[in-house]
Amino acid sequence: MSTAARLLELLDLERIDRDLFRGHNPPSSRPRLFGGQVLAQGLVAALRTVEGRRAHSLHAYFLRPGDPKVPTIFDVDRIRDGKSFTTRRVVAIQNGEAILSMSVSFQTEAEGLEYQMEPPPGPLEPEGVPYQEEMRSGVERLGFAPPEGDMLFDPPVEVRTVGGMRFFDAGSVSPRFRSWMRTHDRLPDDPGLHQAVLAYASDMTLGGTTMKAHKISVTSGALHSASLDHAMWFHRRFRIDDWLLFNQECVVTSGSRGFARGTFFTREGQVVASCTQEGLLRLLKAK
Repeated sequence: MSTAARLLELLDLERIDRDLFRGHNPPSSRPRLFGGQVLAQGLVAALRTVEGRRAHSLHAYFLRPGDPKVPTIFDVDRIRDGKSFTTRRVVAIQNGEAILSMSVSFQTEAEGLEYQMEPPPGPLEPEGVPYQEEMRSGVERLGFAPPEGDMLFDPPVEVRTVGGMRFFDAGSVSPRFRSWMRTHDRLPDDPGLHQAVLAYASDMTLGGTTMKAHKISVTSGALHSASLDHAMWFHRRFRIDDWLLFNQECVVTSGSRGFARGTFFTREGQVVASCTQEGLLRLLKAK
């Protein structure tokens, strides 16, 4: 099965009632669900209850770790259907408990004032170290064989980070990443699907900037990290099956939390989306 087919299958939620959906999980060696997957599936659930309007923002809280062995139920609450805006609340549930709570706002398309920040300096051309190669080589150096089919090592979105993410390197690096992202294969033209896939991809590298603000790696055993919340704004239409530049940085780490933000640009320098994330950065006590 192609990576695009695997991704479309992941996001093709089963409707079990008017506003109730079931999402299934891919094979995984992880102890918990990837947060980007739950974000993307939650957005798809909300999209299934709205017609003629596009999502312009989402705000999500990760409440509990998700279990990869258990399907996730998405319960959508139709909070408001206004003249220009529509609001939905989505709760993702496993074993009777909420693992994610998310609000999504939709808007009818409208013309208005236009302005954007300047794109990063330099040519906007895809480059960088492939995410898949970094993750595979990192665990192989630790003596593990990456399992086949696990989307951590065979992600449905191609990511190339300029200079590499260096998650397995405890050395000091700048807590700023420039990552190019796109799906391996062409996707259907549905704009909502491209938004959902971008939500999935946005959680792959953003939180790593907060960890790289310190001389620590994912293998150090000195840190417990997890996403706490995630917010996205969709400014313009885009295609995630064409290259997007994700310019991301750590803003602050404090109180055992790290806060990061990022902006997505097309190769023409147009801003199409923004996101922020706060994550847990808890130092573990030595035994």
